[in-house]
Amino acid sequence: MTKRVEIYDSTLRDGAQAVGISFSAGDKLKIAKALAGFGVDYVEGGNPFASKADAEFFRAARSLELGRTRLAAFGATRRRGVSAGEDPSVRALLDADTPVCAVFGKAWDFHAVAVLGAGLDENLTMIADTVAFLKSRGKTVVFDAEHFFDGYKDNPEYALRTVRSAAGAGADVVCLCDTNGGAFPDETAEMTAAAVRALPGAVVGIHAHNDGGMAVANSVMAVEAGARQVQGTFTGFGERCGNASLSQVIANLQLKRGCRLVPDASLPLLTQTARFVAEVANVALSGREPFVGRHAFSHKAGMHIDGVRKNPRSFEHVPPEAVGNERRLLTSESSGRSAVLPRVLRVCPSATRESPETEAVLRRLKELTGDGYQFEGAEATFELVARKTLGLYRPFFEVRNFKVITEQLPDGRGASVATIKIAVDGREEITADEGEGPVNALDKALRKALGVFYPSLGGMRLTDYKVRVLDGSDATAAKVRVLIESADGADSWTTVGVSKDIIEASLIALVDSVEYKLMKETGG
Repeated sequence: MTKRVEIYDSTLRDGAQAVGISFSAGDKLKIAKALAGFGVDYVEGGNPFASKADAEFFRAARSLELGRTRLAAFGATRRRGVSAGEDPSVRALLDADTPVCAVFGKAWDFHAVAVLGAGLDENLTMIADTVAFLKSRGKTVVFDAEHFFDGYKDNPEYALRTVRSAAGAGADVVCLCDTNGGAFPDETAEMTAAAVRALPGAVVGIHAHNDGGMAVANSVMAVEAGARQVQGTFTGFGERCGNASLSQVIANLQLKRGCRLVPDASLPLLTQTARFVAEVANVALSGREPFVGRHAFSHKAGMHIDGVRKNPRSFEHVPPEAVGNERRLLTSESSGRSAVLPRVLRVCPSATRESPETEAVLRRLKELTGDGYQFEGAEATFELVARKTLGLYRPFFEVRNFKVITEQLPDGRGASVATIKIAVDGREEITADEGEGPVNALDKALRKALGVFYPSLGGMRLTDYKVRVLDGSDATAAKVRVLIESADGADSWTTVGVSKDIIEASLIALVDSVEYKLMKETGG
């Protein structure tokens, strides 16, 4: 039988605790809808007592249509000396008006005494009282046993007493938390199995942090040991080193362990959902992110490319389309026909390995490589080059001229202003804008001018910018190669420009980036 495992996403709460992450209520609504559309079981929206923004989100979320996905509010067990019904944080959970309430309590005797300042029996009563109170109000209750694994190492008997206290009071799920993120997979499996034995019939969950780099492995091992719920964040970001990446957990367990975590139809939406969440969070998703990163199914070595073309199983552990990603055969200075042909076929389906079209693109590739271009990380520019070489390119605009002025202000700050003139179908537009540096100013001015003709560019942004000096012996006269990564919420792509002028190299890459975006929208 297929093992059913629930997915509890904490991107909007645990993920929001990551350095550099700041969600508005609107951001949270967008992500909640995306996660529900993907098919997770629970979306944890935040702590309504600790954050006014979270309380605002819960008010706005009452009108959300989330289908089978249930929204959870997060908070702590009641304080010492106060009944659950009188505790403001517990009342805030009720005011959030969510069907699910998640409460955390101490499962480590050290924390109960040294941090919470409670007696060990008093801590158990606080857990049971809070769970029982929320259950009496008709809530589904998830109990997060904070520091369970560290607590189990120090005092296994007490750690198990805390989870029994929660289960005995009616908790629907008892989640074991590796709060410090230091557990090993074998330890996680052993301790999870002990909790499952101690809680017959209960749903046991796992909540792993990634401080030791093992959050995904720990989550998988917990499921192997009997856990039936996995908590984490969809792309793995969270406090300190982050949480278990649910995109990795879901793909591994559903594709390789026969578990059912999301509907089968949802798995091909994995990459799209991960990139959307990262985009809204304004986080650059690593290209090397397993399953969903742009490089997850990229092949550069000639032997690998040849093997994948013959049979993808030779160098791919799962089919990229199973998770909504795509295979990329990287084009480098040493690429042969096997690597170039798939790219040529995208723009010229009739091309063959020995056809004049393939030969022309290879020849042009060699010329540009000699000028300092590299295409292994800039497939968008390569596609544009192939189209131009084969006469299949229709320019969307022309840059007539540009000027960038950079100055130092009296207060020591730098300021850059760019002016650019573009033409679209014979109609000219001149625009100026200022930015944080000359390239940022030029980027803003270019898109501002083009926005008159192509409003959809408003949803596009630059996510990465790299400069490499090609020959340091030429000192300040050296050529530079600029790589720019862009994204529009649904996709990301990289373009390249080369020149002895860093501003010109940047503009070449910027123009290609915008051209590629417009080409995608129009189908060529």
